[in-house]
Amino acid sequence: MYQSWHQVITHSVKCSILLLSLLCCSALHAGKPQEVRTGIYLMNLYGINMEEHSYYADFYVWFKWKGSIDPTQIEFVNSIEKWSVEQATFDGDSLPVVLPDGTKYKIYRIESRFFHSFSLNRFPLDKHSLDIQIENPEYPIDSLVYLPDTAKSADVRNTLKIVGWEMTQSKLKTSVHDYKNNFGNPKENAQKFSSLTFELTLERPFSYFLLKMLLPIALVIMVSLGALLLHPSHIDTRSSLPIGGLLTAVFLQQTYNGALPDTGYMVLMDKIYLLGYIIISLILLQVIRSGNQALKGQSENSIMERERLLAGIFAVFFCLGVLALAI
Repeated sequence: MYQSWHQVITHSVKCSILLLSLLCCSALHAGKPQEVRTGIYLMNLYGINMEEHSYYADFYVWFKWKGSIDPTQIEFVNSIEKWSVEQATFDGDSLPVVLPDGTKYKIYRIESRFFHSFSLNRFPLDKHSLDIQIENPEYPIDSLVYLPDTAKSADVRNTLKIVGWEMTQSKLKTSVHDYKNNFGNPKENAQKFSSLTFELTLERPFSYFLLKMLLPIALVIMVSLGALLLHPSHIDTRSSLPIGGLLTAVFLQQTYNGALPDTGYMVLMDKIYLLGYIIISLILLQVIRSGNQALKGQSENSIMERERLLAGIFAVFFCLGVLALAI
């Protein structure tokens, strides 16, 4: 009798533990947000406008999910214009395609204008990560989460070329967008949403900086340094070289500034030109100083030796200054 009651109690405890485990698993499963595997394939990128902080992008975006929530009702957080949206699925239907494993699949082609705040502090060695931000405004992060599909879920057409730029990296990353605002509705709490961001990194070719931007000011500095290599008696020629170099440097700076949007700060190239102005001014001051010393009867040979040394010091100072600014 005792053994029979013991078996009944043991069986009841096992059933209770099993039922409790099932309830816990069910609760955990119910609290888990629906995951959406997403990918972007960039077809075209054009109309980069740094003055208006915008660019145009043409791309495919696809969604793969299991669950009752439709994750395709998205908005592009940084979209300025959405003037072309083309829906395309494998069977040509507006309904999602069901893959062999039961996963639902849908793909769209999007063409739109996007906002990006361009920072030009490092011009012309600047890099920009152009981004496309995807978000579902209906379901918070505890209901819906967007994740990158695969390692190739952020890809770019292999024949795409952007004149004046080099594409170095493309990636997808997921994050939490916390608005920290109920948008005027006291019944709504500030919610967090799953955000998926496609980033394409662009940078200018180094040859653009070296040949088109740095070479002209370097030549101006070299010509100005020639004033320190001339005989002190050629005062007119010696003074005209740094003065002409100074005017040329101003003209060159205004030329590239005309192609940039109006900024309230100095870009890298401005700092290099400022360094050039300082060196050219020092050369001009030395020419004036050596002319006065020659009139007072100081040895021309000693003046020439000192100025050749100064020419080497100024040249090294310019090179080291550019290197320090560029790094």
